[in-house]
Amino acid sequence: MEGSTALVADPSGRRMIESAVVRFAGDSGDGMQLTGSQFTLATALAGNDLATFPDFPAEIRAPVGTTFGVSAFQINFGARVIKTSGDELDVLVAMNPAALKVNLADVNPGGLLILDSGAFNERNFTKAGYRQDPRADGSLKGFRVIEVDMSQMTQDALKASGLSKKEALRCKNMWALGLVYWMFGRQRQATVDWLNGKFRARPDIAAANIAALNAGHAFGETAELGADAAAYLVPPAEIAPGLYRNVTGAEALSWGLVAGAKGAELKLVFCSYPITPASSILHSLANLKDHGVVTFQAEDEIAAVCAAIGASYAGGIGVTSSSGPGVALKTEAMGLAISAELPLVIVNSQRAGPSTGMPTKTEQSDLYQAVFGRNGDSPLVVLSARSPADCFDVAIEAVRIATKFMTPVILLSDGYIANASEPWRLPDAASLPRFPVTFASDPTGFQPFNRDPETLARVWAVPGTPGLEHRIGGIEKASDSGNISYDPANHQKMTNLRRDKVLGVARDVPAQAFEAGGPGDRLVVVGWGSTYGPISRAVDNLRNEGHAVAHLHLRHIWPLARNLGELLAGFDRILVPEMNDGQLVTLLRSEYLVPAQGLSKVNGKPFKISEIEAAVRDRLEA
Repeated sequence: MEGSTALVADPSGRRMIESAVVRFAGDSGDGMQLTGSQFTLATALAGNDLATFPDFPAEIRAPVGTTFGVSAFQINFGARVIKTSGDELDVLVAMNPAALKVNLADVNPGGLLILDSGAFNERNFTKAGYRQDPRADGSLKGFRVIEVDMSQMTQDALKASGLSKKEALRCKNMWALGLVYWMFGRQRQATVDWLNGKFRARPDIAAANIAALNAGHAFGETAELGADAAAYLVPPAEIAPGLYRNVTGAEALSWGLVAGAKGAELKLVFCSYPITPASSILHSLANLKDHGVVTFQAEDEIAAVCAAIGASYAGGIGVTSSSGPGVALKTEAMGLAISAELPLVIVNSQRAGPSTGMPTKTEQSDLYQAVFGRNGDSPLVVLSARSPADCFDVAIEAVRIATKFMTPVILLSDGYIANASEPWRLPDAASLPRFPVTFASDPTGFQPFNRDPETLARVWAVPGTPGLEHRIGGIEKASDSGNISYDPANHQKMTNLRRDKVLGVARDVPAQAFEAGGPGDRLVVVGWGSTYGPISRAVDNLRNEGHAVAHLHLRHIWPLARNLGELLAGFDRILVPEMNDGQLVTLLRSEYLVPAQGLSKVNGKPFKISEIEAAVRDRLEA
């Protein structure tokens, strides 16, 4: 397969390859996300490592057949460790001309196009913005093309189902899935079981989808498609033994928050207002009531964060979640939590901005907002997750730091991490971190801003505790009594204490370590968040070629790791790839005065491995 590393021929006649990148694309009503998720399940059961990238249209009700309504699901799977959802596509399944137009540029030269010819008509060409049939004007030259009238074949397979034509056509995504299952030797049983469970109340719908799935698979077996669609085999990957499941970033983050609350021995109270792409965290946590989770959907962003602060004041761990525009609305209340010195976790699933921006596209452009974006000197802790599975650990760490240091913590995710998925090895619950909170209980000498001498965290006094009555709020408090204070010297002291408390977190977390390479290399690539996958693979590739390239990836955005400046000082070439216009690079320059250079990308899509490789080569040759 083009773009994949071929192995030896399999005795079954299938061509063995090391990895492949497949994308299903169609109208938002064609069920591409469901199709992709089922292919992901079958691939995981086959033992391959994988990474996925669902790509949603921003328009809620875009006209059918237009480029604005194209939905896609991409999966990179293989017999090796998979770190990204893939650069170029080996296979594109396009259910209509619009899907072809939007995604063709991402297909490898010589890649395979599987087209639903039943949807390739003049009306749909016009909707997609084609002036003529792309199959006839030479624009598909250089690709391998398989045209199948999936619409008609699905209807033929379901003639005896009793479904209407409209209902039958809704099953054509399963027909396409069956064909791709045959192509890569995937088992259908897991999808059959899922369909029977999903449509338990409508066994006729389940049966129709299963029939379509089997029909697509049978077509692959009998159509003699030849070299254009050879049957492939991707061997299982060598993965550490254990119990795995496929997990999205939103799911892993939700479970991490629950584990963090358990570790602190606190009730988790999640207060949120729906916003893309953060809403899936609320959906996930709402299903975990049996784990003691309280979820509250507020009427707006301000109410959500204030309710979370109230939950922390009452002795729980308050968590709120949003995306960039919603986080902007929360900032005044975040200042209240900083002033009152209460634990609070704010999850920001970043998306392309500013303002509404591109709601369903990914970006990393809220770093400035997280580190600096509040009135006054108002420091807090900022963490970032690097992958869907990493969200679990980072969420636990956010709760630990928030409760130990009595401070708000912003956890930066993004649209790619939230929606993407990867295999996750289930941890041993007994081995998860434990950091139980101790509330103030002794009224002797109690003052609300008595501090731990090591962490500078103030005591946490739950309302209603006898003898611990105190004032709390956003007006500056006296450092000794907690009473309202307008004294200039006191404000200076409290500002310094809040600053030093947050900076002190750097002493409580692991020192920064290299992901690859070390101080003797010529260039270091510094990343944060979801750039981890493409940076890691690019650096591995370059090092295998003999280039002296190192990789640092930051989890702690603020405060920065205590040894990071020392590590960076050893390099005169520092490259910082970011899905923004250069925000971490500014922070590194200002903190350490190092010659960091940015590599910016803000088109709503993750970095490609090749883009980072090219940028590194340019700087090594300079």
